[in-house]
Order: sequence, then structure tokens, then C-alpha cells
Amino acid sequence: MPAVHVASFRVRHYECDAYGHLNNANYIRYMQEAAFDASASVGYSKERYEEMGYLWLAHETRIEYLQPAAYGETLQVKTWVGDFRRVRSRRFYEFHRAGDDALIARASTDWVYLEAASERPAVVPPEMIAAFVPEGLTDPPGPRPHFPEPPPRPDGTFRHHRRVEWRDIDTAHHVNNAVYFNYIEDVAIQVANHFGWPLTRSEAAGFAAIAREHHIEYRQPAVLDDDLEISTWAAPDGRATAYRYTAIQRARDGELIAQARTRWVWVDLQTRRPIRIPEEFITAFRANLSGEIAP
Repeated sequence: MPAVHVASFRVRHYECDAYGHLNNANYIRYMQEAAFDASASVGYSKERYEEMGYLWLAHETRIEYLQPAAYGETLQVKTWVGDFRRVRSRRFYEFHRAGDDALIARASTDWVYLEAASERPAVVPPEMIAAFVPEGLTDPPGPRPHFPEPPPRPDGTFRHHRRVEWRDIDTAHHVNNAVYFNYIEDVAIQVANHFGWPLTRSEAAGFAAIAREHHIEYRQPAVLDDDLEISTWAAPDGRATAYRYTAIQRARDGELIAQARTRWVWVDLQTRRPIRIPEEFITAFRANLSGEIAP
């Protein structure tokens, strides 16, 4: 059985979005902190990794948001290692609200073990595996699902440029993996503005699009002052939900830095219940859609 660690976080006001909910990117920051604490609790602190000359970097993250978390609530993040491969490990997370133990979100991150100096993958040592899974893994690691193949980009694919700023960088001198969630959220707002549906118009119409699931694959690091081209397009998923695809590329050479798929659901702002995507919204975004929404 793996070692299980539980970390508690009180939701701060500045971590919430305009709807008063914990912002999506901050779930990822809580996951990072919980992972660091869990590693330290079994003898592998950040300082020890630095002495060893190794580090873990996120390769892929999936998170499903089940209920909103609000300012002042305390979330308990339960985390454990699910498996080890030669140079990788998958860590799982569950977010529970303290008090009623409601399941708020669940997630996983596929981490890659690297030599810090060269940033080349390194074999996870057996003594480290034993520390994280004292009783041993009972089942062989299952297959890693591949990142879903994005649909073809439509003619109305939206493109936005962003320069990597100092505040985006972490101690590895890369854009922190949680920051990509801010990039994805921002381009979703920008594309809505571009097609005539700023948040103020959606709110006046009584609805909002809420992220229910993020799946992101990190391909290469982005560093300070990189010019990133962020492209986004959508694909239908029934009449109440849609997937938005995001590709983040380095502008100077076109290299893919990260790609993401976000599942959005449309909700009534008063009842918070899902609704059909408004027809006028679909019409406005037609050029940005890959595929047709079923009647």
C-alpha cells in the first residue's frame, strides 16, 4: 500500500474567481504543495532532492471539478503514489471539504524523474520507491492513456500571444505547471471576447460556462521572455457541454510546449444547473468549432 498524505488548505479570498469559487489554477497549486509535503514526509524533501541533484517535473495532469469550493472553506487534499515506471510516477489526489467530507475534485499527475543539471530522465531508485510504497505495489502499473488527439483546427481558430513573465517562473526556471492553467483560462476569455461574448454579456443573459475537467500535457519547458502563441478551438460534446482545445507553441520555432483539452459545461447562474448551450452563442462561435453540434 502506498503512503497516504493529507494536507489542509484554507481557501483565501485572492484565490477565488469572479464567481467566488476557488480558481481552477489554484487547485493545481494545492496539488503541488501537497505533493511536496507528501514527499518530504517519507524522507525526500526539496532540500534532499537538491543535494542529490534530481527533481520531478510534471508531464501530464488531469483534474475533474465536481463541486465548487468557496472563500473561507478548508480543503483537505489527500494524495498518494499510484505507480512507478522506469523514469515516471503517477500521483493521485482527492479534494474533500472539511466538515462534511464532500468530494470537491479528483486529479492525477504523471511526474518524470530528471537529473537536474541535464534535465534528462533518470531511473527512479528502488530505495525511493520503497519509501513511497513501503508495502510494495500490489498491481503492475496500468497503461498510460495517450493525450486525446485534437480534432482538426477550423478556419476560425483563435490565436493569442503571451510573453512569459518573471512571475510565471518557478525555482526550476521554467513556467510553473499551474501557470499554464492561467494561460488556458485567459485565452478562453479572450476568444469569447473576440466572438462577441464577453463575460458581462453571458452574465446579463443569465448563464456561464464553467470548466468541469482539464487534461494537459506538458511537452517542453517555457522560460522567461519566451513569446508563446496560444491557439484555441472548440468541439461539441452534446448540447450542454463542449471541449475547448488549446495548443501552446513557442513563437520563434513553432515547437509545441503544452496542449490541453478542457470540458466546459453551461449553467444557469441562478440555479447553477446545466443548461443547453444557447443557440445565439453557438451561432457566434460557429467559425471556431470543429464539427457540428447535434440538434
